[in-house]
Amino acid sequence: MSDPIRVLHFADVHVGMENYGRIDPATGTSTRVRDFLDRLDEVIEFALQQEADLAIFAGDAFKNRDPEPTQQREFARRIKRLADAMPTFLLVGNHDMPAMAAKASSVDIFHALDVPGVMVGQKPGAQVVQTRRGPLFLAWMPYPMRNRLLTREEHAGKSIEELELALREAVSTILRDLAAQAAQHDMPRLLVGHFSVAEAKLGSERSVMLGRDVAVNRSALADPIWDYVALGHIHRHQDLNQGSYPPVVYSGSLERIDFGEEGEQKGFCWISLARQETTFRFIPVTARPFQTLEVDVRQAEDPTAAALAALAKQSLAGHVVRLRLRLLASQEPALREAEIHAALEEVSSLTIQKEVEQEARLRLHDLAPESLTPLELLRRYFESRNEDPQRLQALLEKAEAMIRDSH
Repeated sequence: MSDPIRVLHFADVHVGMENYGRIDPATGTSTRVRDFLDRLDEVIEFALQQEADLAIFAGDAFKNRDPEPTQQREFARRIKRLADAMPTFLLVGNHDMPAMAAKASSVDIFHALDVPGVMVGQKPGAQVVQTRRGPLFLAWMPYPMRNRLLTREEHAGKSIEELELALREAVSTILRDLAAQAAQHDMPRLLVGHFSVAEAKLGSERSVMLGRDVAVNRSALADPIWDYVALGHIHRHQDLNQGSYPPVVYSGSLERIDFGEEGEQKGFCWISLARQETTFRFIPVTARPFQTLEVDVRQAEDPTAAALAALAKQSLAGHVVRLRLRLLASQEPALREAEIHAALEEVSSLTIQKEVEQEARLRLHDLAPESLTPLELLRRYFESRNEDPQRLQALLEKAEAMIRDSH
């Protein structure tokens, strides 16, 4: 029996994302662009050190369909390193794919130049790939664009729901055809796809999705004809088949996009591919930490000093920090935000979100307004204005009489 084939599976690199970054004067590019490239370097170093036989990129190379030339160059340099050492497959994701079918995708240049060792999945297809540890059957399904899979004439006049159903059926038909082709080959079989699966747990990719997404059912993928299904598009790492065979896996993105991914571990998958005996493990990368801090300074005489004291207890160097500061309206003019920013120079990015509370609200003592009678609410309002007790009582009596007369 031959040794298992060593396969690298990664996806959703999104080079060009600049959220929470700043311009590096030495390079003229965003520090966050550097983050995404650094994570890709981690993946490549691992693959080279572990002597991978095949690299699978499951789509979304860039932030958008028209990346800057510098970003294209940096991505191409890294793919060339992989392709010099092993066959490398690039699947076209929704962020790589132009809206018009006649236009080139952001990774078509590899196909046009016929770069040695690089395969590009622009449309559904399959082929046998020779690796140093033996052959495997590789099939792929790029992001399903409606104008590429459905003819205008055939579906003219249909509702959005009908078009979605037709697109889902078109994708399922393609997947069945690829599975039928795989069944003809007595070797390890790997399917690559870039789309949503109905059972997947979504994350921040919803904020960067382009257009309306159509979800494929897990049952269309969890076919034992495959030995591994490598997916891209969803940023959260997960095995949709929950340990059953075959693994149906989103590798997840390599870097955090925003605070919606704050608690997610980022990385890629390392696969030991063999017919009916495939295993994989998730390899974490050192993605930049995102951290939300909740600080309540409502009881402090000096809200700035109280906030700085709370922050001093944290290890935040290099983090992207979101500071949610809860304070009173009367404290807001005294808040010295510049001092907070200066004290956190070591963080990668700092966003201060002020949750300003009116003092009148405190008089409710955390009671829901709907739990109080109109008269009780009125009393608390007058108390918040420090009305004279005798005048307050007179006002309440007058209000009570008006309420009684209105019924």
